[in-house]
Amino acid sequence: MSFLPDFKLETFFSEWEFNAKYHMCASDMESMTLEELLNLGSDQDKENWNKLNFKYIETYGSPELRSAVAGSYDKLTSKNILAFAGAEEGLYVAMHCILNDDDHAIIITPNYQSAETIPASICQVSGISLDARNNWNLDLQKIKDAIRPNTRLISINFPHNPTGKVISKETLDDLIDIARERDIYLFSDEVYRLMERSEDIRLPQIADIYEKGLSLNVMSKSYGLPGLRIGWIASQDLKLLDKMEKMKHYLSICNSSPSEFLSVIALKSSAYILKRNRKIIKNNLKLLNPFFAQHKDLFEWNEPDGGCIGFPKYLGSEGVVKFCERLIKKHSIMLLPGSIYKSAIGPSPSNHFRVGYGRIAMQDGLIKLQEALDHHKSSF
Repeated sequence: MSFLPDFKLETFFSEWEFNAKYHMCASDMESMTLEELLNLGSDQDKENWNKLNFKYIETYGSPELRSAVAGSYDKLTSKNILAFAGAEEGLYVAMHCILNDDDHAIIITPNYQSAETIPASICQVSGISLDARNNWNLDLQKIKDAIRPNTRLISINFPHNPTGKVISKETLDDLIDIARERDIYLFSDEVYRLMERSEDIRLPQIADIYEKGLSLNVMSKSYGLPGLRIGWIASQDLKLLDKMEKMKHYLSICNSSPSEFLSVIALKSSAYILKRNRKIIKNNLKLLNPFFAQHKDLFEWNEPDGGCIGFPKYLGSEGVVKFCERLIKKHSIMLLPGSIYKSAIGPSPSNHFRVGYGRIAMQDGLIKLQEALDHHKSSF
């Protein structure tokens, strides 16, 4: 196992996230206050909250949390759920419990960096890039061509970070057939699920439909509660979950009991929270789509299939890195340059940047961005 490289996205966010006035590349939804969340609970929930004991809880997650999470799947029960301190811990543990140094993994690019660097620190990896020239589609033939005799895992993420792409159900079914035929695990990052523009394109959760599938999810994205730091992996493979639980003993041991309690309230109120969050996205896209349409000379933009982030292309002559640097240093506008998504295992789309549209201050940010474009008109 090799050392993990600097996490470029998190380093960038550490420098700028809490300093930029206009944060326009957030990957999560507008969050809630403790009061707002508790008000979604019952009177009994509020009484139980006031009496909550700050004790250790089960490593697997509290029975209440696992039951609430299992209720979001079609075919799974509490025994199929293992809770983690956020999605990142789940990803880390899964990769280390599935992969060995003589294995091979296939990873979709571009990606959230740890989806690539963690397996790459364990074994050989191959990158399969989504096609930027074809609406970010996934070419399954490239997957087939990349498979080796020792391929043990394929890692996917839809709705995709950062493009918002959702592949078709037929493509997912074919991918499962490919994996099943070769006895390969499918690790599916589903943290943006339930935020599709249309329910018609929503994919089933991989843990429901494939015996060697792992579904990763978290309270941070669709539910807009990243401060709770609660994630989970769902799988039909109980032996693998047990192995992962034993590795968790060396990491977080167990989650925060207040965070799991509040997550249960949120999951029981998911219909309300998701309706609220989809409305925010819909309203923001009504602002963002015409903005990009008015600036076709500077941006190439197609509304993403799902999630609350997109990956438009910057067409200006100075390139996206200088564009983003100028915005953040001179105008306190934070966009995430696509260079952050540069991959060591495959080609990286050039001159793209990530924009987030899950928070309520979109209009203020676009007004400021328009002012910045007007101010530097001769340069842009």
